[in-house]
Parts: sequence; C-alpha cells; structure tokens
Amino acid sequence: MRRWNGWGDDSVTYPLSKAAARFLEALMGSGLPPRDASWQAVMAAAARLSSPKSPPSRLLSHPLVFNDPADRVRHARGHSLPDWIALRSGRLGALPDGVAYPTSDGDVRALIAYARAAGARLIPYGGGTSVVGHINPQTGDAPVLTVDMRRLNGLLGLDSINHLATFGAGVTGPDLEAQLQAHGFTLGHFPQSFEYSTLGGWIATRSSGQQSLGFGRIERLFAGGHLESPAGALDMPAFAASAAGPDLREIILGSEGRLGILTAATVRITPIAAREDFRAVFFPDFEAGQAAARAMVQARLPLSMLRLSTAVETQTNLALAGHPRLIAALERFLAVGGLAADKCMLILGFNGSDAQVKLSRHAALDLARQHSGIHVGRTFGQQWYKNRFRAPYLRNTLWEMGYAVDTVETVADWVAAPALIAALDKTLHGGLQDIGERTHVFTHLSHVYPSGASVYTTYLFRIAPDPDETLRRWQTLKQAASQVIMQYGGTISHQHGVGLDHKPYLAQEKGVLGMAVLADLCQRFDPEGLLNPGKLIS
Repeated sequence: MRRWNGWGDDSVTYPLSKAAARFLEALMGSGLPPRDASWQAVMAAAARLSSPKSPPSRLLSHPLVFNDPADRVRHARGHSLPDWIALRSGRLGALPDGVAYPTSDGDVRALIAYARAAGARLIPYGGGTSVVGHINPQTGDAPVLTVDMRRLNGLLGLDSINHLATFGAGVTGPDLEAQLQAHGFTLGHFPQSFEYSTLGGWIATRSSGQQSLGFGRIERLFAGGHLESPAGALDMPAFAASAAGPDLREIILGSEGRLGILTAATVRITPIAAREDFRAVFFPDFEAGQAAARAMVQARLPLSMLRLSTAVETQTNLALAGHPRLIAALERFLAVGGLAADKCMLILGFNGSDAQVKLSRHAALDLARQHSGIHVGRTFGQQWYKNRFRAPYLRNTLWEMGYAVDTVETVADWVAAPALIAALDKTLHGGLQDIGERTHVFTHLSHVYPSGASVYTTYLFRIAPDPDETLRRWQTLKQAASQVIMQYGGTISHQHGVGLDHKPYLAQEKGVLGMAVLADLCQRFDPEGLLNPGKLIS
C-alpha cells in the first residue's frame, strides 16, 4: 500500500548500514528520531471535522464528489519537505472539502460547472508527487475540490507509422510504459517520481526525465492534447511542425492547472532500443569532469544521459552504497591512477542499436580520457540504473533516523555553474550555524545542454523536536538558496515547477510584462478564478 506520510510503497525500504549511519552522524551529529503522528490519530482529527457541529465539507452534494476523511487526508499534501513536516506531525492545516475521480471529458466539464455553481475551487491532482506545493489547498472562504485524474489513464490511440500515442492524462509512468512496451515503444520519460507521477503532471510542470538528453524533456515529447477549461475546450492537434502562429502547447506546458484540466495528451514515442548501456567514469576533480561533460554534449554525441557528481556527492554516494568490499576495491583501483579525495563520478547512458551504442560509447570514453577520466566499466552505471527510482525511499529512512532532506535545482550556463555551486554550498553549509546546527550539502549536474547544465543540490539537516522549528530551519535554508540562484542568474526551477514554494521568485525571472501576460492568460481561460488558486501566480 502507498504510504500516506512518506514516499512510495510501504513494503519497500532503503536500509542503511551502520557504517553509513556513523558517516552521517560524524557530519551532522546524532539524529533524534521524531515522534510521528499515527494514521489513527490523524484520522481521529479528520473525523472530528465530520461531527454534526462541524460539517465534513462545505461542498454541495454531487454524484462525482466524495468527502470521506481518508480521501481528504490523502489528497491534502504532496512531497515537499513542508508537506512531510505537516503529515508526520499531524498538523495538516487545510484539507480539500472533497475529492472527485472523473473518468471522461464530460465528467471534467460537469465538475467545472459544479464548481462555478457551488462557488468552489478545483485543484487538479495527478500522482500527488509535487515537491513545491502544487496540490495543497489554501485556507479561505471558498470550498476546495481536488480532482484526481488517475482514472483517465487509458491508451486512447497508437500510431506506429508516425510514432505518436494518445493517453488519458492521468496515466502514471509505469502504466504508460507498460502499455507502450506491449507495442514495442517507449516514451523515455523517467523522472525520479516515475512510479507515481502522471503524464498530465509532467506536462503541467514542464518535467524533465533522467534520460532527457536522449529522449528530450516533456516539451519535446508533448505533441498535442485536449484541455477542459472554464472558458471552454481547447484542442491541440499533433502536427509534426507548424508555423501557424504561436504554439498553444507552450501555453499549457508549465501552466500548473491554472488554465484548465488536461484530459488527454498525445506524445512522441520511440521504438525500444536493441541495447541500453550505462557506464561510470571517474575524474580527478570536478573541473575535469565538467570539462569532459561539456565536450561530450557540445559534440552532440548521441547519449541518453550524463550525470556528474561533485567530490562530496561522490564520497556520500560511495559511503551510503552499502558494498564495502566493492567500494574498497574501487578506491584501490582509482588510487593507482592517481585519483584520491577529490575524485568525481560521471554516469553515462547510451541506447540504440549495438553499432550505435558501441560508436557513441567509444567517442564519449575517448573524450573522457582526454580529460583524465578513468572508465570503471558497467558495475556502477548499472547500479545507478537499478536504484534510480529507489533513491526517494532513502528520505523515509533518513527521516526515521532524525534527518530531513531537501533539494534545490536550477540551470546555469557553463561559465556561471562552478561559482553557483560553490555559493550554494557555502550558503547552505552556514545556514543554521547561528543555532549550532550543521548541514551536509552535495551537488550533481543532473542534465546537460550545449549552453549550460542543471545544478541539483541536496542538503540534509537534523530534525528538531518541535515540527515548527524543523519548518523554520527549512525556510531559512530554502530562502537563502533560492536567493543565491537568483543572484547567479539561474532559473528558479529546472524541473520541479513553481507551485507555492518558488512563486516569490518568479517575477524576477519573467519580468513585469511577462507576469502580466501570465495573468492575462489565467483571466482568459479561467475568468472566475476557479482553478488551483495561489499556485504559479497570485
């Protein structure tokens, strides 16, 4: 069963060795396991909202609308750190007044009409995996209805000649891939949230998959679709290309449910490759690794991914890997080649025919050698591939040990990236020094482009006995890091969207006229302000 207050299936755990626990303790001090609220306690609190003196919902009765307390609790939060603090402490704040599960375009239209008549607000909900507050109900006088799209999940059509497939927008990553692979195709979009996130959510947040270097980000894969909005329906045909004015798909991409509810999407698909290969290369330092990654992407090598870790992230990943003999052998091997404490690991991905993989691998490894890289074979690359959707489960383990985990991510050009990484490291390391708390900070380049790279920084800190203090610590670190990103000219979000958490920084990136254009679009599509209030823009 899916966890209600953490990541993923409750039967899956990510154990850490005693050595890994000692590693973390040396960095931050001993963690204090928190006293989490139980499901029973949270449900008892939700049930009190259902007493005769306090109606369970401000919504009018409707056959598509359910107000079961368990449904409302499970749709109240996503997976940002503030969401986790709220769920784990049992201090959920606002709950949706009801949840609807549409199964057709007609149902969505009926819910929009119902919201207009009831004075309600609608929150589109995909897999609930947002880490910036996209799906959180806000306090206010208007009742809130969460619209869970996951029953709109079918394969509606597949064009094997033109390599297009149309799905209900609520299809999750595994279901989408299973339906495509039965026909010999893949979408190739694999965000870390792949297990639970949905196609509609990827489009609404301009998502990027782990192999976007090869397959493309969601804006390249999204070919067209159908949107239901308060102002009417919008159909976006799937042209191969068009010069007929501005591309309306770009309006929907990243719109975060403010313009309408996407019910179906057509995507560009790719035949399953004959071969897929992942390799690891170690460099003497981050500067050499970055130069190699830049050379590879600027040479337009046909790779599916490049992921370069800093020395601290490399050290952290090896310490938490849990294979001491293998790691010891690796360390000895690299030491012979002169790689020591500052070494950095690059994961390379290849796919295609046997000949294509062999050719691109040869070219990439040749460039790596030119920058003092040492190729260590498939083992670490395959280990990354095996665990790439398991990593979020580590958040559960660390929380239970008394450590909170969060990330900030951006894109900077190749010139600015090193200084930005150093500034983020310094800012986050010192962010809690005034209260005597230490943070552990590490970074990787998660996606690379000819003109820059995505900087993905993870930071850990100790959970406080008081949930409000844990939240204050997060706010201090998140705000400081976001200001650094703005200072160094990065985007406030490369792949997580805007939601609530990044909204304060959006105007600096878009400008006065840009923000006015976004507001005009919201007014045109949703003149009564029914959809996802408070997200993206005010």
